Amino acid sequence: MMKRTIAILSFLALGLLAYTSQQEPVTVYLIGDSTMADYSGDYDPGKDYMNTRYPVMGWGQVFQQFMASDSLPKVRGLIKADRVVVDDRARGGRSTRTFFQEGRWRSVFEILKEDDLVLMQFGHNDASERKTERYVNIEGYKEFLRLFVDQTRQKGAVPVILTPVARNYPWKDGHLQNVHGQYDQAAKDVAEEMKVMLIDLNQRSMDYFSQKGKDYVSKNYFMNLPPGKYEAYPEGQDDNTHFQPAGAKAVAQLVFDGMKELKIIEKE
Repeated sequence: MMKRTIAILSFLALGLLAYTSQQEPVTVYLIGDSTMADYSGDYDPGKDYMNTRYPVMGWGQVFQQFMASDSLPKVRGLIKADRVVVDDRARGGRSTRTFFQEGRWRSVFEILKEDDLVLMQFGHNDASERKTERYVNIEGYKEFLRLFVDQTRQKGAVPVILTPVARNYPWKDGHLQNVHGQYDQAAKDVAEEMKVMLIDLNQRSMDYFSQKGKDYVSKNYFMNLPPGKYEAYPEGQDDNTHFQPAGAKAVAQLVFDGMKELKIIEKE
């Protein structure tokens, strides 16, 4: 009787261990700049987000809701787990170089595990020639993307390159144009060279914003704010790079839609 009881308990323990293993969540790491960043929580320690930053919002700030359990079957080609945790490491003002030099990439690399995802979206600050502290030329930009991709793969994790999301200019004949110059193509070149999955967020956002129209996205998606409406911006704001909540959610949806079209090549 005792042996049978021990056998049953062992079987149950093994089953519980297998269940726990199956339930370990995949982490989706977001690395990039202010358009991707999460401004809530500890972004500015000691400051209240609602009083000092709201309504600015990076698309990564709302991305967890797209990783809900009922949404995961739509990205089954990319994520096999039943649970996903979004870990947004993006930070304002960072280029590929400064994100690496400040140790922000290292803090991700050290905890990456097999089957995690790394979504990387840079380019806004890499292209800032007048801001030498962040500027990275095209070849440097490519080289840092290669590094992030290579080290992600070393951990058995999955890299995904995103072209930089559009700014709200320039417009021509009712359609938003590419403001990112060669950085848009450089990201695509690295993806093709290294056989990395790519989400062309620049094109997706240009097309989507154009569909909505300049007046609509300027007022509702970007940080163009009238005076006196928000405590953090008493004099208003004219900002065609960063997003209000509706803009952040729209871009997060574009990223999720891009993920639905991706599929990991099965390991041999």
